[in-house]
Amino acid sequence: MLRVLAVDDEKPALEELLYLLRSDPRVRSAEGATDATEALRRIGRALEAGPDGDDAIDVVFLDIHMAGLTGLDVARLLAGFARPPLVVFVTAHEGFAVQAFDLKAVDYVLKPVRKERLAEAVRRVGDLTGPAPAAQAPAEQIPVELGGVTRFVPVDDIAYVEAQGDYARLHTDEGSHLVRIPLSTLEERWAARGFVRIHRSHLVALGRIDELRLDGGATTVRVGSAELSVSRRHARHLRDLLMRHVRA
Repeated sequence: MLRVLAVDDEKPALEELLYLLRSDPRVRSAEGATDATEALRRIGRALEAGPDGDDAIDVVFLDIHMAGLTGLDVARLLAGFARPPLVVFVTAHEGFAVQAFDLKAVDYVLKPVRKERLAEAVRRVGDLTGPAPAAQAPAEQIPVELGGVTRFVPVDDIAYVEAQGDYARLHTDEGSHLVRIPLSTLEERWAARGFVRIHRSHLVALGRIDELRLDGGATTVRVGSAELSVSRRHARHLRDLLMRHVRA
């Protein structure tokens, strides 16, 4: 049962959001705040009370454009606390999904808010606040734009990534998605998740490599139906990683 704080400086939008949240059986309580200052004061009380206190908050549903501090500002401030509440952004603007991703938002819901879409965001929050298996890393997701709708793709579903200038194309079993994030950024961020650079243009999930082939001095890997070149500078390191992966 989730304890929710919703923040929006437009009263009708806040009231509609609170109505939808309170209608969800997974939500224990839902309070509202009409600006960032009020929200931070309320969150401060919650953090002082601790996770089991009467004022505790599990998740904050944040509008982005507000007078004074924006929702992004609030999320950055929350990131400085040891155990902040989770954050879901609720906004009429599509262009802040990358910032939301960088700030570890659980979800990014576009206005006008649909009941079914909000229910999905509540489900995602519930999955993160419920008991997790020991030693299991939290599932990371990346926002992608599909026909004006923001979807969150699990990183574990990505087989390989292809550089396209300042963008990166994420390849999954279901298709591909273009995001405005450099390949070098994803390489650093996902190294701990088993992604390895094999070429200046490709980053591959080690566990998704089906075949390593050496042919006349050239090295390639097969990832599903795709055959990708491995540059000379990365070939030996990749072979070593694959051998350790097989032994493990």
